[in-house]
Amino acid sequence: FARSDDRDAMQPFFLYAASNLGSLAALLAYPVVVETTTRLKMQGTGWAIGYMGLLALTVAAGYAALKHPGQPHERMTGNVSWATRLRWTALAFVPSALLLSTTTHLTTDVMAMPLLWAIPLAVYLISFIVAFGKNGERATRRSVALAPILLVVLGAMTFLPAGGAALLLAIAGIAVFFVVSLALHGTLALEKPDAVDLTQFYLWMSVGGALGGLFCAIIAPVIFNWGYEQPLLILAAALLIPAKPLGPMSVRLWKDGTTSARVLRHVVPVATLVLSVITAAVFTTNAAIIAAAVFPLLVAATFSIGKQPQAAWNLLMLMMALGGWRQVTGNDEPINRTRSFFGMYAVVDADALGLRQLKHGTTLHGVQSLVPARARDPMSYYAPESGVGQVFAAAPALFGPRARMAFIGLGAGTLACYAQPGQTWTAFEIDPAMEAIARDQRLFTYISQCKPDLPIIIGDARLTLEKVASASYDVLAVDAFSSDAIPLHLMTTEAFGVYQRVVTANGVLLVHISNRYLDLEPIVAAIAGQTGWTAAVRHNRPLPNPTRGINATESIWIIMTRTPARMAEVMATASKANAGWDPIQSKPGTVAWTDDFASILPAIKTAGPDVPQRTSASPR
Repeated sequence: FARSDDRDAMQPFFLYAASNLGSLAALLAYPVVVETTTRLKMQGTGWAIGYMGLLALTVAAGYAALKHPGQPHERMTGNVSWATRLRWTALAFVPSALLLSTTTHLTTDVMAMPLLWAIPLAVYLISFIVAFGKNGERATRRSVALAPILLVVLGAMTFLPAGGAALLLAIAGIAVFFVVSLALHGTLALEKPDAVDLTQFYLWMSVGGALGGLFCAIIAPVIFNWGYEQPLLILAAALLIPAKPLGPMSVRLWKDGTTSARVLRHVVPVATLVLSVITAAVFTTNAAIIAAAVFPLLVAATFSIGKQPQAAWNLLMLMMALGGWRQVTGNDEPINRTRSFFGMYAVVDADALGLRQLKHGTTLHGVQSLVPARARDPMSYYAPESGVGQVFAAAPALFGPRARMAFIGLGAGTLACYAQPGQTWTAFEIDPAMEAIARDQRLFTYISQCKPDLPIIIGDARLTLEKVASASYDVLAVDAFSSDAIPLHLMTTEAFGVYQRVVTANGVLLVHISNRYLDLEPIVAAIAGQTGWTAAVRHNRPLPNPTRGINATESIWIIMTRTPARMAEVMATASKANAGWDPIQSKPGTVAWTDDFASILPAIKTAGPDVPQRTSASPR
């Protein structure tokens, strides 16, 4: 195109805005339109046809360019230095890495809302569209001026826990990400070379994007035990954004040769370091005291905008004062912190409740009492009055002393404490890090005290269950959710076919569907209708009991059997007078999920009083 006779051929960079507009349209259309109306096979066929059309258009465009070559232009070639290439790479690297780190931070530490990941990705694409669009230069200059201020005001709060301000922090995080991405992508657009160097410009920009993804997806989980990549990338952005000093006063303060400039370069960095450490040492939850303590750091960070090294340093000191030192030095260090490709886990003690907790971001995955006499008590969603608690406790009466028990999703190993002598137990867990935590007696003792010989099969549960012989288990509990996200392939008709195969004819299948954002009961009801299961649901709503801490938590468990007669037997044995068990509720128009068709949009909750609402650190 650049060598054609088109009038825009000398400035073909607007095509990059067009291509990212196409990506954004696809991102929005797929979950809203395509996934909800077409099956995977049809999607694959449509994609193949579209791709052949793309090839045809590409060939036609190439033929047109060869047939009508433009006039040769006098251009210098080979004048792009390696320093420029590395700068292009860095300017693309930071937004790409921030995309993944911001997404991880929002969906893990702030809120695990369905499709929340699509918002940062849309913002990322929009920043490209704006930066390379017709008014890209104007938008870039505004974002370059605004980004350093947002980094100081909002980016500095990276280390602060979400708490009750989860929604505000999510909005702030997305706002910072958009402005920073636009500033960096816009800087790339402003530094674009002549069209003759178009190929290597795109090449090094793509290298930066790929390295950003590699860093966050592969390297960070290996070298960090927490999401340290997020603050590091914020600091990298502060170094790369070509900001200018804020107003004439800042310009005078930084004027070379002046006393104020020498103080700002050599004295202020030391002062901010000392003040940051002191602020962290006297850290308090009182908002007024925090504001007074960090105000000098905020002033220093603000007046250093435009001097990138000093600005990054003062921003770092502000971040460290607002929780960074406590994170790095371990003042708030949990008993154990583990990170894997599946998430970041922390084991902490809630001393006021006398409990030990296994946290994944803002969601608890396990709770155990620190009181020795209660260390074997199953807690939270697995308490005796929960659906799974009632059925597991009744297993000897239902299946005899040699019942074969299995569950998907290890957590802290809580369910192991329903084990009885003579029973055979098996656990399925996808994350080896979770097994290490559950088996470590210094952290949790459910397995060591209740079932030390518990076999734990590591791998995707559906794939590993397919290798299990038919009718291997009398009871199978499916509880494989990560935070509030769900693995769709474990909730399809075909998956329930796998469960049905490995459960005996008189066996019981239990499915945990507690979720803040998704109403899964109609989905399971539709699957049960197609696969011939009889299903009931238990909404456990325990009354507050301060003496028991959070021994029991609101939960929703679905129980499934092959026949109504077997369901009646199970209900009569597991629950007194069938208390708390209700027929599963279907919803008109709900379609059972399959491997070929599944969309979470119809399952997203609007509101309802019967939904278990979790706190920001809610037991799982």
